[in-house]
Amino acid sequence: MSSSRPLRVAIVGAGPAGIYAADILSKTDVEVSIDLFERLPVPFGLVRYGVAPDHPRIKQIIVALHKVLARGDVRLLANVDYGVDLKLDDLRQFYDAVIFSTGSIRDAALPIEGIDLPGSFGAADFVSWYDGHPDVPRTWPLEAREVAVLGAGNVALDVARILAKHADDLLPTEIPDNVYAGLKASPVTDVHVFARRGPAQA
Repeated sequence: MSSSRPLRVAIVGAGPAGIYAADILSKTDVEVSIDLFERLPVPFGLVRYGVAPDHPRIKQIIVALHKVLARGDVRLLANVDYGVDLKLDDLRQFYDAVIFSTGSIRDAALPIEGIDLPGSFGAADFVSWYDGHPDVPRTWPLEAREVAVLGAGNVALDVARILAKHADDLLPTEIPDNVYAGLKASPVTDVHVFARRGPAQA
């Protein structure tokens, strides 16, 4: 690297991790030029598409992330699909370093019998649906009266809460119209949460 130019860094993924990495790098003593690549047309990843719409305080993290991008010292390049539009060799040609912050967007398969039967879904796709992620269909097959949610972590309890909530209670939130319509027509009356440990660990 020539000392006459800044360190060039590519960050793949413009969710919270990618934006915070850009923020930390830009505040070091090293002169750095940062390009942030995002597959979707908009940044903020998990905060935009992984948090239930009735968690406005958590979604406020977007305000802090937006401030980093609004400073003008980090360039955002959206609608760029790593592995399709550009590959590691392309990035190595133009950048001194590459940071991958693509997150975890797929469910880990549960090794239990029947997990692949109709009516069994991963939480990631359901959360993406109710958050309006562009990669998932606009409809969801809410056809059962009783639903089992396996797990008692944040995502599992968000899923259970969204399924159990009256759709009208979500109207003050940023819930997409199609999701509101789907939840309004949902026949779900009972949501059962199954956890390995007790309420104290939920």
